Amino acid sequence: MTWDFILRLFVAGAFGTVIGLDREYRVKDAGFRTHFLVSLGSALIMIVSQYGFSEILTRPGVGLDPSRIAAQVVSGIGFIGAGTIIFHRQIVRGLTTAASLWATAGIGLAVGAGMYAVAAAATVLTLVALEGLTLIFRGLGLRRTLVVFSAPGKERIGAVLDQLKTGAYTILSFEVSPDRDAEGGFYRATLVIQARTPHDGNRFLDVLRADPDITIERIA
Repeated sequence: MTWDFILRLFVAGAFGTVIGLDREYRVKDAGFRTHFLVSLGSALIMIVSQYGFSEILTRPGVGLDPSRIAAQVVSGIGFIGAGTIIFHRQIVRGLTTAASLWATAGIGLAVGAGMYAVAAAATVLTLVALEGLTLIFRGLGLRRTLVVFSAPGKERIGAVLDQLKTGAYTILSFEVSPDRDAEGGFYRATLVIQARTPHDGNRFLDVLRADPDITIERIA
């Protein structure tokens, strides 16, 4: 029985790592190590919840609900998920990563209970949600793009934003701050932009690259 428990821990860690690698590829704070530990810990808690009190249950007059400890994972994982969520300028970021952690906890519980097929199916469906749906809706023009660029002066950045707004793009959020790495009054703009139609895609890059004073630092 002990080796079966160890196998469950290895399988849970593997499933969590697979999901975490996707988050790592997307440059999220909660990467493969976090997902590995969440899945592993959930599996361990499920094993303890099911089998950790077998000796006590043999005593007369003692009755325990083996699901109570495992149930706390569902609410407890919210503390970690909340740490990945950022609310800034009326835009919420990190919800997908928080949801993936919640799903990973469920996968760990399933593996801890010995439900390997269910855990494997949940892992595949989680990856489909993280990557497959992204590819599908990207073709519909629903993809959000994070762009970071610098320009000399807030006026120049404002002109670029106005040009994008009057085009085929929607600026979901933006932030302008002084660029401490550059001299001469440069400012850095961080914005999340979304094309209104699939045809426009990343054509907004042509607007930025057409201005010689603008330096594109990051696109994600």
